[in-house]
Amino acid sequence: MWSRNLIRAFSRRASSVDTHDVDAFPLAAWRTRILRVLLGTASVALVVAAAASAHNLESREQGLLPDGSTGVVVVDLSLSIADEDYNAVRRAFRRLIAEDASIGLVVFSDVAYELLPPGTPASELEPMLRLLIPPRLGPAVNPWTGTFRAGTQISTALELARGMLERDGVESGSILLVSDLETAPDDVPALARTIASIRKSDIELRVHALAPSTDARLLFEGFLEEGAFAAPSTDGEESDATSKAASGLPVTLLFLGACFFVALAAHERFVGRLAITGASRRQA
Repeated sequence: MWSRNLIRAFSRRASSVDTHDVDAFPLAAWRTRILRVLLGTASVALVVAAAASAHNLESREQGLLPDGSTGVVVVDLSLSIADEDYNAVRRAFRRLIAEDASIGLVVFSDVAYELLPPGTPASELEPMLRLLIPPRLGPAVNPWTGTFRAGTQISTALELARGMLERDGVESGSILLVSDLETAPDDVPALARTIASIRKSDIELRVHALAPSTDARLLFEGFLEEGAFAAPSTDGEESDATSKAASGLPVTLLFLGACFFVALAAHERFVGRLAITGASRRQA
């Protein structure tokens, strides 16, 4: 009885025509309501998921340093740095200048040397660009000639960078290592301890690799957190490939959009209003 009254109430409100099959409609009506709620909820969830997916898309190239941080740039100028690597370092410096980053600067080989303290505007790197050319083409005297370029001790440079951030009380600190990742064999244990110590602190360590060997890259991947190689490689072909991959189709967003339209189509197909075609009028 309650179902019949319910149907009649809806019929009166919609100015519908009474039917003798009224008892057959309540089950269909409830099934339609359930489908409408499910498909409506799914549509809303898909819109929210698509918005979240679009929010995560990169609208610009990722900076070399984390946003809002003061970074110490640690540059490898040891003998293993090849001629083409100097061009890569120059490009990294120009990016930092363009990003108007707040930086400190350390250059190193077997010893590390502080050139700029943390908090220095990246524009101060401009005068150094003329020195970042292969030694055979460079000036006769610069800070990394002679014994300074005798070997490589990456752990020493990272320790100096961390000490600079702690000394100056930098709260949002980061370190950017620009290197081919080749270090002396006896430096590996110290390097492991140094990176582990940095990871335990609030300092984010990133790597801008200068065409490293497979072994060197694997060594650092074992030490570093996932995403530490977020800075694109300076190798031309790999950089282009990285840029294309980063700017590729937003597959997740497209998939969620397609699912949303499928849900709308299902709603119209299964829970749309029943259309009853009226009989044609008799000709007078």
